[in-house]
Amino acid sequence: MAKLTIVANIIANEDSVEQVKAELIKLIDITRCGAGCIQYDLHQDNANPAHFIFFENWSSRELWQDHMGAQPIKDYVVATQGMVRSFTVNEMTQIGVESLPK
Repeated sequence: MAKLTIVANIIANEDSVEQVKAELIKLIDITRCGAGCIQYDLHQDNANPAHFIFFENWSSRELWQDHMGAQPIKDYVVATQGMVRSFTVNEMTQIGVESLPK
């Protein structure tokens, strides 16, 4: 199977932006060291600081699912309970690759 790209959108409650951000940042290093993680980058919207996006690439869907069931994610969910307005995940497959000139 081709690698799996994940786009995860997290919208924090307006009064919880900094707490949610701190908890999301905690996930970065531990996830990047995990099995199957190729890329795990956190972004914050310039116009809406409550909107965060993880752009992720995984070697397989199974290893991404292992990540989603791992303790750091469980800890994040507990730590941010009631602080997140919405959370959506898009599983995507890259269909176009730009070729660089040789």
